[in-house]
Amino acid sequence: MAAAPFLKHWRTTLERVEKFVSPLYSTDCNLRGRLFGDTCPVAALSSFLTPERLSFQEAIQQDFRPAQVGDSFGPTWWTCWFRVELTIPESWVDQEVHLRWESDGEGLVWRDGEPVQGLTKEGDKTSYVLTDRLGEGDPRSLILYVEVACNGLLGAGKGTMIAAPDPEKMFQVSRAELAVFHRDIHKLLVDLELLLGVAKGLGEDNQRSFQALYTANQIVNVCDPAEPETFPVAQDLASRFFDQRGGESQHTIHAMGHCHIDTAWLWPFKETVRKCARSWVTAVQLMERNPEFIFVCSQAQQLEWVKNHYPGLYARLQEFACHGQFVPVGGTWVEMDGNIPSGEAMVRQFLQGQNFFLQEFGKMCSEFWLPDTFGYSAQLPQIMRSCGIRHFLTQKLSWNLVNSFPHHTFFWEGLDGSRVLAHFPPGDSYGMEGSVEEVLKTVAKNRDKGRTNHSAFLFGFGDGGGGPTQNMVDRLKRLYNTDGLPRVQLSSPRRLFSALESDSERLCTWVGELFLELHNGTYTTHAQIKKGNRECERILHDVELLSSLALVRSAQFLYPAAQLQGLWRLLLLNQFHDVVTGSCIQLVAEEAMCHYEDIRSHGNKLLNAAAVALCAGEPGPEGLLIVNTLPWKRTEVLALPRPGGAHSLGLISSPGDSAQHGLCSRSCPHLTAAPAAPAACVCCARATANSVSRPPSAKTDGSVTLDNGIIRVKLDPTGRLSSLVLVASGREAIAEGAVGNQFVLFDDVPLYWDAWDVMDYHLETRKPVLGQAGTLAVGTEGGMRGSAWFLLQISPNSRLSQEVVLDVGCPYVRFHTEVHWHEAHKFLKVEFPARVRSNQATYEVQFGHLQRPTHYNTSWDWARFEVWAHRWMDLSEHGFGLALLNDCKYGASVRNSVLSLSLLRAPKAPDATADMGRHEFTYALMPHMGSFQDAGVIQAAYSLNFPLLVLPTPGRAPVSAWSAFTVSSPAVVLETVKKAETNPEGRVLVLRLYEAHGSHVDCWLHTSLPVQEAILCDLLEHQDPAGHLPLRDARLKLTFSPFQVQSLLLVLQPPPELSP
Repeated sequence: MAAAPFLKHWRTTLERVEKFVSPLYSTDCNLRGRLFGDTCPVAALSSFLTPERLSFQEAIQQDFRPAQVGDSFGPTWWTCWFRVELTIPESWVDQEVHLRWESDGEGLVWRDGEPVQGLTKEGDKTSYVLTDRLGEGDPRSLILYVEVACNGLLGAGKGTMIAAPDPEKMFQVSRAELAVFHRDIHKLLVDLELLLGVAKGLGEDNQRSFQALYTANQIVNVCDPAEPETFPVAQDLASRFFDQRGGESQHTIHAMGHCHIDTAWLWPFKETVRKCARSWVTAVQLMERNPEFIFVCSQAQQLEWVKNHYPGLYARLQEFACHGQFVPVGGTWVEMDGNIPSGEAMVRQFLQGQNFFLQEFGKMCSEFWLPDTFGYSAQLPQIMRSCGIRHFLTQKLSWNLVNSFPHHTFFWEGLDGSRVLAHFPPGDSYGMEGSVEEVLKTVAKNRDKGRTNHSAFLFGFGDGGGGPTQNMVDRLKRLYNTDGLPRVQLSSPRRLFSALESDSERLCTWVGELFLELHNGTYTTHAQIKKGNRECERILHDVELLSSLALVRSAQFLYPAAQLQGLWRLLLLNQFHDVVTGSCIQLVAEEAMCHYEDIRSHGNKLLNAAAVALCAGEPGPEGLLIVNTLPWKRTEVLALPRPGGAHSLGLISSPGDSAQHGLCSRSCPHLTAAPAAPAACVCCARATANSVSRPPSAKTDGSVTLDNGIIRVKLDPTGRLSSLVLVASGREAIAEGAVGNQFVLFDDVPLYWDAWDVMDYHLETRKPVLGQAGTLAVGTEGGMRGSAWFLLQISPNSRLSQEVVLDVGCPYVRFHTEVHWHEAHKFLKVEFPARVRSNQATYEVQFGHLQRPTHYNTSWDWARFEVWAHRWMDLSEHGFGLALLNDCKYGASVRNSVLSLSLLRAPKAPDATADMGRHEFTYALMPHMGSFQDAGVIQAAYSLNFPLLVLPTPGRAPVSAWSAFTVSSPAVVLETVKKAETNPEGRVLVLRLYEAHGSHVDCWLHTSLPVQEAILCDLLEHQDPAGHLPLRDARLKLTFSPFQVQSLLLVLQPPPELSP
């Protein structure tokens, strides 16, 4: 006879059910306490400890010594291998048997020489299924190995997650036993947790909420944890609730297994290799057990690591990719930073990534997957579209500190007008766990209700890996289509974006950059990493150019494609969003600096090899090879080598009237400086008397004036810029009553994310660094170069020295700076108050530029108190402007009329040594008439970053100058010359050009190379079927729209000796 109904109290009923499933309370009599049945200890446990990350075959040959539960091991970054001998009791036949393992650190179970599952308490993986059902004939004894890394999922921070790692941290095994697992109890626990979630999530005012709570209460009534025969009745009650279907209007959630693994962050690169194995082998288990489960995986670099270190696991991933369960996404080599990498580097992320995915998995990615980076360049839509990608997914803008981004599903339009369909999972996370709360949040927080009825739901532990669990999959499968909740599908990116495309006519459009209103400090943190990035981007540019020209000039030259791919991949690895940004531990920063040194070293060898090939067979005398790697004529003062290791100044002009990528030689043994005229024997150009810089003028008040006839620079006695005059117009560039080159120091104490954030309140702590009069002295005394230098004590612990340099014919003044920096939570900037008024400042970005406000009218404006730029920023009014150039900085701001360049920070977490030590960098100031486009600011910034190359030749150098390419319009930049990836054996070059002014323009590309055919192609170097270009008189006509990037394939004629 059924019990009479009782009045129910919401809170007591809710808590009653919670206690019934609690892992902490009443486990002696509740359901959770019966999840595992009989247990027995492992037969034997032994271990060995090593500071190395050994392969399985190396590890099992080591000397294992007896161990026991409770033993400690360590320290941080070491590895403890455990040999686990098991004997399963005969009485457990027909039972599901698990190895229960709980230890600090991240574990990986090895069985029969292959990894089979990750183990980590933080990632809710503390048991390994030995058998779903122990059969009569199954072996009772077996040996497993558990490899335990001495670090947690999120590193080993001392005290807090982002603190510098604790090098002496010790770890412990707290459980190692065999146990019978009750699958029926597990299913009931999942149902009860979901019912509780529905009751709480829908609230006391919702009818369905009460139905869920009453169902859960009935289950507790009928279910006796000690009597399994009561379970079917309880399961039937749960099924009746979950089988009630929702209506057709229900929102559809596309749930995808996901495991965001930072390629390096609070752990070193090598540990990431093992994180991938631990996470992905667990995903393989889930794919085996759940045919409908789909796991998405980004970052080609990580897949290559697994291919090299875990070939068996990699083969399984490829197998599941064929079944559609393992889905590579993203299309890039790593999940790179979206701000700092150059445009060409961003192209290479896709080029290397997409080619890898095509080669290894038979298809390229159609979606760009970048869930966790610190902003998104306005040129990314164009780059994506030209790399075969139409869809974009991230969630990081949910971290905005000030403004809530207005969309979750929208079209994102870039600088050139290219558009991609963008989606931000409305749950604002890439690490969901499959709870009802998260499912309801995904619907409630969606800002595009009415425009689309589909959302992504990425589930699985992330950042440090871990990935999805069976619990998560079970929850989401149970919520497939339940009344009162959104519909949940185990889905794929293709299905998600296909559904979103069907609603596309109702979607809004966001134009321009996706600026993250947080983590602004990453534009500046770890300045040496930023400098290494910029230098290596330049080196690889130059190596590719010279190697391409050498390929044309020498039939014997072998283009170093494999070496260049390796160097590019190293650079791309360092552009991961927690490395180039500086938000990583000291170990990672040191590895990154070693990577940059490798690129420099090997890159310079490749440059020299190309120079040798370019000079092979030349009739000229021995000397130097001068190479202009930029697409315009240049005249520069260079320090050229002299016998004995000394250097002297020479004025070098690139060949031709508007030469690009020109070669010329200098045959004189050395040059000598002269006060009135340039040294003799400089190729192609000689300076006349009126182009010689006047000697620096030192005044009795201690000030110094530099004048080259283009600009006149006056420095006050402490080295600050008291005047900057454009000589032809007499226009003063420095604001009245102000001084430029003013170093300023700020307190820099973020709320939490130390290396990441600089907060707006730091601006309230501005302290000008005042120098001491009398420290300014004349350096180089005119002729081709005039300079002055000074010393500045920044603080008791930090000092600065600077040489202010003005070269003949140069439109900008350079500030060569050396800083010895030993601070804590300080921020160093340099300011230039301009005699210019404008509401907008212009900043260079990848393949173009954009404007940002100089005022704080709205919250969207003042949230950009610190922004990023590449080589230049400019503040212009009609007819006049002032540009600030740099050779390795990224943080910047223009407020009102003050241009500010961010130089150095001093965070203490996660790297307590970040930015400490010696730094060298150069910035430059360029006043100009007219617009920055017409004045040549873009070209000037390129020239500062790409000085003329001076390469020694082991033999004879070319007698005459030679220019490979000429571009007729100053609005078009020839950015890249390289050999085509798609034709490794052929003689095909790729040229990449972009429109830099923001204008529609027709231009002619002239080449002296023996071109047989010219074809337009995309950024992946695939031919445009309609892209054949007519070649007339060695010229190609190209048409550009604003900020458009175009790539060409130039098929070269075979060299004469190879012709049939």
